[in-house]
Amino acid sequence: MPDFKDVKLLGFDVFGTVVDWRGSVARHVEKFFSSQGIAIEPYKFATDWRSLYQPAMERVRTGERSWVPLDVLNLENLKVTLAYSGVDATRFTAQSLDNLNKAWERLDPWPDSVAAIDRLKRRFAVGPISNGHVAGMLWLSKYASSRWDVILGAETAKNYKPRPEVYFRSAESAGLSVEETAMVAAHNDDLEAARGCGMKTFFVLRSTEHGPDQTTDLVADDECDIAVKDLAELADVLGC
Repeated sequence: MPDFKDVKLLGFDVFGTVVDWRGSVARHVEKFFSSQGIAIEPYKFATDWRSLYQPAMERVRTGERSWVPLDVLNLENLKVTLAYSGVDATRFTAQSLDNLNKAWERLDPWPDSVAAIDRLKRRFAVGPISNGHVAGMLWLSKYASSRWDVILGAETAKNYKPRPEVYFRSAESAGLSVEETAMVAAHNDDLEAARGCGMKTFFVLRSTEHGPDQTTDLVADDECDIAVKDLAELADVLGC
């Protein structure tokens, strides 16, 4: 096992890798709709809402749309998901929709995340390289007790992963080269893009991110530098 002595920063994917977006969003959705007397299957709604995430970002990646932060895309996608679900978004106040949209800032960490990130901080600088915007990552970190050293990612580059400028500019903003940075993620496509930019890549298994019948990202690509079952094992492997 390499000692990764040149790595100074661990950049984390957050949604799915550090926090459980599906279970958390479903919980907030269920509470919101119950208070409105509306019957909706919360896990399906959470999944449908999330399914619009990549298409919305792709319009920014391709230049079809100018940069907007993720909370703007999430709110637009919420209104579309309501329509898909047969619910008229105009029955809600703008404030109540904004509050539901902030579910993405109130996501529970996976059971191993908080303690493992604290351990990894003993050796490395740690921070998100996420598609989340800075304000969203700030308030999510407070909620989920993720004690980051820095917040990097999409807003740093004014574009979305897996565009290469997100990885390059994140490392640059930390005063580092990509070779001094490792990407930590539960998603092989994220890791493949980071590796293509010169980063080390550490795969973390999150086998129920998309629910009990998940079929994607159950094994790491062969080219990953490290593959572990959770962040606690990553801390073990890296000697933290």
